[in-house]
Amino acid sequence: MITLRDITVWDTGETIDLTIPEGTAMPDGDYDATGLTLAPGFADPHVHFRDPGQTYKESMVSGCEAAASGGYTDVLIMPNTVPAMDGETLADPEAPGAREVLDAGCDNVIDYLQHYESIHKVDLPVRYDLCVCASKGRVGHEATELDHWRRYMPGQDDESKDRYQLAHPVTAISDDGSAVTPQILDDVLAMTRESGLYLIEHCEHHDTGAVNEGPVSRKLGVPGIPEDTELKVVERDIAKARETGVHIHFQHVSTAISFDAIRKAKAEGLPITCETAPHYLALCDEALLEYGTLAKMNPPLRSEADRQATIAAIADGTVDLLATDHAPHTLDEKKLGFLEAPNGIIGLECAYGVCHKVLVDGGHISDKRLIELMSVEPMRLMGHEPTDVTALLDEQNGNGEPGAKRTLDLGALDTATAAGIGLAVLNTGEAWTVDPEQFHSKARNTPFGGWHVTGRPLATIIGTRLVFSRIAR
Repeated sequence: MITLRDITVWDTGETIDLTIPEGTAMPDGDYDATGLTLAPGFADPHVHFRDPGQTYKESMVSGCEAAASGGYTDVLIMPNTVPAMDGETLADPEAPGAREVLDAGCDNVIDYLQHYESIHKVDLPVRYDLCVCASKGRVGHEATELDHWRRYMPGQDDESKDRYQLAHPVTAISDDGSAVTPQILDDVLAMTRESGLYLIEHCEHHDTGAVNEGPVSRKLGVPGIPEDTELKVVERDIAKARETGVHIHFQHVSTAISFDAIRKAKAEGLPITCETAPHYLALCDEALLEYGTLAKMNPPLRSEADRQATIAAIADGTVDLLATDHAPHTLDEKKLGFLEAPNGIIGLECAYGVCHKVLVDGGHISDKRLIELMSVEPMRLMGHEPTDVTALLDEQNGNGEPGAKRTLDLGALDTATAAGIGLAVLNTGEAWTVDPEQFHSKARNTPFGGWHVTGRPLATIIGTRLVFSRIAR
């Protein structure tokens, strides 16, 4: 049994003792947690774990370990797996990635990822939901068929599902990596409305270009991507949300003009939400001159004015949540040059520190608001309730005597309540240096190596288990 003494609850400031009955991440005993913060675990509705098909970049095991290291308890797996997570039965065993799925006795990627822990005999340290493709093969030609994946949704024939199927449902629709194509958009929105899920939209499309169009692209001699490539998709989908009432969530918004459009749509009361990522608030396209392709992503890093607009949109509430868009690649792939190197960076293990450094230390938002953006709001988007520490304390201790310290004993919770627990222990003031060589991810493709940041997740708790810790006596 592990007890963290004198830890502070993130939203009330109350000092409590936290008792954790299970965990191999640190020895049993009492630990002084004075000055540490107990918060609901972080959640990320935008991660790529490359499993199946590209496990040399990342696997479910390494991705979940990276997430737990970063304070995350819940993630949503994007559908650009190989094969794509479209719910279609795999017909060609020689197709890339198909053999791994078929040899496991599964007929599609959803089934494979739902049963990953059983197949591989592992106990992953993070909870995860699945996102189904908007189009078959994620190639944009034909919408996926709801009847092929409806059964994987929560509430669909749950009594016949095993515990793995119940734990890892399909909860969203996306062709992430690409915007939904115009020719299938109406079909996808009709499917989204019928299913009751929400559409996660990669709000950006371009056929040419590799970095943001502007002075930096011209200095590099690299074809540029205009900022309105994002706005065109945002405006198109806002009009569709107005027409259909379907909830559309915009991923990794990066430009001032897109934030303005989203701000107006929200004022109109449309069912629109959006996210941005740590790299868009911490870096502008000038970072390409220093970090090269480690800073190449899609959408590309924008201008300094857009970076400042991103921070302003976070501060004024236009941005609903922060997501990492964790996108592992090998360093050899990233060395291919701006035209050939794949887009994306990893982010789960340094997201809190980078965001805290820029947003909280920069005076734009509070510690409490950053936790809301990284935990409370993404959990709600994903259809889950974040852990309410104070409600649990009230249930176990009542309101207590004024000034009396209360204890949250996770071992005393009933099974159903314990199953929903997700907590992170944070040192909001710890200064540390990002070292990718210490990451749990297989990948090292980040421009943040060597950055001096503040705010660090120290432990991650799921249910009654301590699944990760860097707390020392």
